[in-house]
Amino acid sequence: MPSKIKTRYFKLNASEKSFVSKMLNESHKNPNEDLELLRNLLTREKAKMLHVIKNKNPGSIYELSSILDRDQKSVRRDLKVLERFGFIDFEKIRKKNKISHKPFLIANKMILEINV
Repeated sequence: MPSKIKTRYFKLNASEKSFVSKMLNESHKNPNEDLELLRNLLTREKAKMLHVIKNKNPGSIYELSSILDRDQKSVRRDLKVLERFGFIDFEKIRKKNKISHKPFLIANKMILEINV
């Protein structure tokens, strides 16, 4: 796990027709896809998920979904969005013959800048 937690920066620029995003470090073919993901990121479910990961430190995705009282498939989908935006990562934990993925925070702040 990283010792230093990072801040994530997102820039949106208003164009004639919509917002153009500069959010991810990787080069993206479709900036509108990033904007849709940002909308998807800003939900109550994901805020609660980040809070639980930070404060309850679940040992696996299964444990996280139990704490949140949500099915694993939707929790996994939300975790992928959080991972893509660089808020979380996973540690592989081997228990007997099974591998669990423990989510942990790698960013604790998001700064959104919108230029009009």
